[in-house]
Amino acid sequence: MQAVPHDVLPPDPFADDPNDPAKEIAALDEPAGEPISPDERSELLADLSDLAVYQALLEPRGVRGIVVDCGECDQPHYHDWHLLRASLEQLLSDGHMRPHEPAFDPNPADYVSWDYCRGFADGITATESAY
Repeated sequence: MQAVPHDVLPPDPFADDPNDPAKEIAALDEPAGEPISPDERSELLADLSDLAVYQALLEPRGVRGIVVDCGECDQPHYHDWHLLRASLEQLLSDGHMRPHEPAFDPNPADYVSWDYCRGFADGITATESAY
């Protein structure tokens, strides 16, 4: 696919129009969240680093991602590795996460908790340092 140069596009019929209907769309954008604190930023970076380790250890064993119990709806939320990484990166850059579609018909056996991941990684580390 080839990009079309801006100067060959037709002019915007609503340019400089105070009644531009696209302004209504812009009004739907969420307001910018408050910036995250340095401590929150540090925690998010650590979570992203941990997530990379957990994925490297568990994905080859068939684990698709992490399950999180939601305090708001009392339902488990299943996050594939890439979705959780994208959500954490968005929180890091924007200060909030946008809503996303839940996993379609996830198999709970394919997901583990964050605590399970941490314990598994600790077990691997302890086993490797014993030798």
